[in-house]
Amino acid sequence: MIDKRTLENILSDQSEELKLKHALHFSRRREEASVDLESTQAQVVIGVRRSGKSTLCYNVLQHAGVKYAYVNFDDERLARLTGEDLNDVLETLYKIHGDFNYLFLDEMQNIPEWFLFVNRLLRRDMHVIITGSNAKLLSGELATHLTGRYNPIVLFPFSFAEFCNYKQIDNRGQSTLAIALRRAAFDAYMQQGGFPEVQRMSAAHGYVDTLVDNILKRDIEQRFKISYKAAFERMAHHLLNISPAVIVDKTLKELFGFKSEHTSRNYVSYLCQAFLLVELRKYSLKSKLRVVGGKVYPVDVALMNKRADAFAGENLGCRLETIVYIELLRRHKPQGLDIYYYNDRTKECDFVVCQGNRAVMAIQVSYDITNVKTRRRELSALLHVAAKTGCRRLLLLTDHQYEDLTLNGLPVHIRPVYDWLLQDE
Repeated sequence: MIDKRTLENILSDQSEELKLKHALHFSRRREEASVDLESTQAQVVIGVRRSGKSTLCYNVLQHAGVKYAYVNFDDERLARLTGEDLNDVLETLYKIHGDFNYLFLDEMQNIPEWFLFVNRLLRRDMHVIITGSNAKLLSGELATHLTGRYNPIVLFPFSFAEFCNYKQIDNRGQSTLAIALRRAAFDAYMQQGGFPEVQRMSAAHGYVDTLVDNILKRDIEQRFKISYKAAFERMAHHLLNISPAVIVDKTLKELFGFKSEHTSRNYVSYLCQAFLLVELRKYSLKSKLRVVGGKVYPVDVALMNKRADAFAGENLGCRLETIVYIELLRRHKPQGLDIYYYNDRTKECDFVVCQGNRAVMAIQVSYDITNVKTRRRELSALLHVAAKTGCRRLLLLTDHQYEDLTLNGLPVHIRPVYDWLLQDE
């Protein structure tokens, strides 16, 4: 419980901090178009910490020119708040701002039973914008308590297109200079990733270490009451080091001394819920085969090597594959498409995009296909997937090759990843 005078001081401080942003220019994000301020549904922006969720919501509200109030529940001074205190928060906001019909609630999942408060606001026709750093917002609290009354928007760190816009790189020009600058920008993006704040830093190691530590300790260990904290943290760093990787619960149990495979499975789930890792399931027409053998990827390539003791090296192929998967999630998940990897023990394909039970696109990623054997292997995998799934769109993404082929009567497009990332498909 916080007394109302203290609460007023805290929320006034937060309001002043928000006003400081008025003089700043922030990059626009693609997901801003998905926020519907006229809707009676809560607009819920979720994603990994420091991906720009708060800035996105601020941008949307500022450009709309609406009057709104703001609370940041990630403030340590509000750590003692409970669901019962939220009406005092609302009363204090009215005292500070006067009447308003838009309420921006930042990192709302930190407050127990917050969903009851939001439900009440929605019944009063308040327009509510929420950010959160845990996917359980969607699968748990929101799905249970705000059924049909929320619009989910997943935000990842900067895409390459957003990275170029931030760096003021021409992403359309076809001159030799423009193309060379884009290629140089992509080389930088492959190494430093897309976390917005990293783009202003000369060295990102300390930032990424702190970010990962906060996610592990605050978003996971506290929330899920992790028993084996040290082993859990070692496992998390191990998975970031070896990603992309297929998860084998038994191997993790034995490697980190967990009591059961169930514990391993839960711990990986928590890392995915906090968006430190993102999962990719195996393609199969049988449901029981789709729920085993899942792969994990880091949510951003900065997590692969910008940590202490990462030993990640260059890992260019893994980086390229990770960037492609996150971009596929950005583009296709909001359209209701599903993404899988293919492996039938004879051939492997990195990604199969499906609409319902129909495969609509197969994508193979290979950093360099100048070697004849590598080229043949990658193209053979695409043709194999096409034969097995009926997929007609085949794409091979590389670091720099550009070519169009017809194989077995099917068109195959070979494209540089940096070029594909900037296309509006």
